[in-house]
Amino acid sequence: MKIGIVGLPNVGKSTLFNALIKGSHAEAANYPFCTIEPNVGIVEVPDERLKPLAEVSKSKKIVPTVVEFVDIAGLVRGASKGEGLGNQFLSHIRECDAIAMVVRFFQDENVARISGKIDPADDIATIETELQLADMATVDKRIYNLDRDIKGGSRDAKLEKSALEKILSKLSAGKNARLLLPEHSDGGQGREADLDDNELESIKNLGLMTMKPILYIANCSEEQLAVKSEKLKVKSQNEEINFIPISAKIESELNELSDDEKKEIKFDHLFYLR
Repeated sequence: MKIGIVGLPNVGKSTLFNALIKGSHAEAANYPFCTIEPNVGIVEVPDERLKPLAEVSKSKKIVPTVVEFVDIAGLVRGASKGEGLGNQFLSHIRECDAIAMVVRFFQDENVARISGKIDPADDIATIETELQLADMATVDKRIYNLDRDIKGGSRDAKLEKSALEKILSKLSAGKNARLLLPEHSDGGQGREADLDDNELESIKNLGLMTMKPILYIANCSEEQLAVKSEKLKVKSQNEEINFIPISAKIESELNELSDDEKKEIKFDHLFYLR
């Protein structure tokens, strides 16, 4: 699995990347577009079940599952139209299987903030709007090309166009296309998904960004982690977002410690990746 770490400039993406990838020293600086070319790192996923399974099967080698993380350049308003590193940024996201969106909650006068204030809800809206606009352009272009195949009698083209028209309708309403997926659309009421299996199969190669699974990460200060703050509650598209609260700065510093040094630390109330 490949997970893209995305967010606005100066929210802590590269710092989080360094925390996830042991031995990584991706540049994390106090200016926009510090990251231009994406940083890539691989992490093994610990699984205690592997050892007993290997003993049963008499395997000589245990190969754990790995996750590839990609630290992608910061997005700005207008990225869907090429602003900042827009086109480059978006192409890297399309190549990922899932998105980890880093949202800045911490206050630090020494770390520049492009809009001048800390506003997690606005940050999320900015990123999601740009991804929606970019997906709309992709869908529009694809529908235009499909029309020629439909005139030739292609049933596959008709199926794909039907799926894309549903997606376009959702995007035009300012909603993410993933809301058409089964896990999002039935709302526990038994209603059928807006996209069936055949339709999902027909559009899987488009790499639509708003269809990808997303994880929201609240990059907090140590003080914010110490309390269950109401300020960590943010709504997007009328739904409350479930954040994973961390301090990327502390995590990155911990990653530089030896295992013995980590054992001496009292984690108390803080939430850590380890």
